Amino acid sequence: MPSNDARILLQAAVPTAGVGAIAAVVSGVVAGGKGALGAVVGTLLAILFMGIGLYVLQRTAKSLPHLFQAMGLMLYVAQLLLLLIFVGLFKDTTAFDPQTFAIGLVVATVVWMAAQARAHMKAKIFYVDPEAAKDEKNEKSGSSS
Repeated sequence: MPSNDARILLQAAVPTAGVGAIAAVVSGVVAGGKGALGAVVGTLLAILFMGIGLYVLQRTAKSLPHLFQAMGLMLYVAQLLLLLIFVGLFKDTTAFDPQTFAIGLVVATVVWMAAQARAHMKAKIFYVDPEAAKDEKNEKSGSSS
């Protein structure tokens, strides 16, 4: 994974994990051990889905750049639908508190998206490769005979 991709992944995953830890502590205080476990599972699921989505999106951008925008839109819709399905599947579980699971999942997803958007805005990614532009300019500067 190139350094920009790894940097964006790190800048999205770290705040999400931090907010997930805070959600686990608050859920533990409010709903006990099962509440903390629900928030942790929700946060981990959000990090897993969003991380896989970012990886798929970056691979698509490199191999099929003309599909990047459509793939991004489809990917985010699919991620949100899958997360909704997981909330529905675990609504009656007794392993952890389903309400804190859902809250942890939603909060982690929102924080991931905001952190990823911020990381992309702060990334200094060239639109044009300056080295390639210099090489083209030097090649065309000679005589045309």
